[in-house]
Amino acid sequence: MYSLGTLQKVPIYPCLAYILLLFQCNDATFAYEPDFLYPLENLTVPQGRDAVFTCIVNNLGGYRVAWIKADTKAILAIHESVITNNARLSVTHNDFNTWTLNIRSVKREDRGQYMCQVNTDPMKMQTAYLEVVIPPDIMYEETSGDMMVPEGGSAKLVCKARGYPKPRIIWRREDGGSILPRGSEGLKKEPLISFEGEILSLTKVTRSEMGAYMCIAANGVPPSVSKRMMLHVHFHPLIQVPNQLVGAPIYTDVALVCHVEASPKAINYWTRETGEMIISNDKYYMTEINNSYYSVQMKLIIKNIQKSDLGGYRCISKNSIGDAEGNIRLYEMELQEEQTGNDDDEEMKLEKENIETKLYNDIKGPLTQENENSLPYNATESSTQRVIINKLFLLVTMLKLLF
Repeated sequence: MYSLGTLQKVPIYPCLAYILLLFQCNDATFAYEPDFLYPLENLTVPQGRDAVFTCIVNNLGGYRVAWIKADTKAILAIHESVITNNARLSVTHNDFNTWTLNIRSVKREDRGQYMCQVNTDPMKMQTAYLEVVIPPDIMYEETSGDMMVPEGGSAKLVCKARGYPKPRIIWRREDGGSILPRGSEGLKKEPLISFEGEILSLTKVTRSEMGAYMCIAANGVPPSVSKRMMLHVHFHPLIQVPNQLVGAPIYTDVALVCHVEASPKAINYWTRETGEMIISNDKYYMTEINNSYYSVQMKLIIKNIQKSDLGGYRCISKNSIGDAEGNIRLYEMELQEEQTGNDDDEEMKLEKENIETKLYNDIKGPLTQENENSLPYNATESSTQRVIINKLFLLVTMLKLLF
């Protein structure tokens, strides 16, 4: 053994270097075991897209990284080698500390728990969940198409969709109109802009409910999908005539109008009261304007009216359910309104002048030849007198109108 004096002669620096080397060896054995730098992240991927799990391992050393499907306990890959027969799986390594598991074009069966594992003792691992979502898709074989019902009948519109999560079904009218659902007792509830549910039941259907209905399926996974369904409500024609008596001067043009409601679409035409059908030509011009799915405005324009054009006209509408007609009588109107109006204006003007003259006489005495020519301006040369005259004239005029 070394004596105290001998130890004092041994150089201290080589000993310290040896001790530090021993500590470094121990650290290499225990302190530098693999560890995960970040947790493995859960993934939500639409069906058909790619999924990538990233596992970052520090101080891997001579250990190996393995990928395992935790719920089935199937080994997918070890280090850089894929074990499973799934050709859509691959693993990559960036030659440092990042390991990735790639799943191309994920399918519904790929969902589940995935594990990144390091073969230490005890084993180290971290897990994450892959959720595969599926955009909505209308199941056309179980979904209604266009429908025809009689007015007062019932309609049951069905819309079904697949997807994950399960899609919600929303009904809307294409024209933005209200939906009138019924309760179990058949009573109408408050009108709705939209209705949720796979089945839309309509009872005691009216013509106002005719139109296109949109079935929209959505589950938060884009894109949403929709289907258009046309609801036809059948009823016999109904004609409304705004003006059954129409007057017009000879040698002018006139328009006769009828409003028709019918479904299915009706054949509309005009006749004279004798039954003679009217055909479009230089004399007659006919138009139809669609106001809705079932409402049409019929218009007949008769040009350069003659005496022979006066009399009765009929607007007729026919469909497969029934027919209806409206009657309009055309008469001659005299052009006397404008002349009568001018005479009345002239009479009022003369009457005003007479009243002004009378008022002038009452205020300043009888008119003389000298100041007669200066009326009505000189008769009211004072502004105060002019105001009085105007007020009196207004009062007299109002009394005449009342009595």
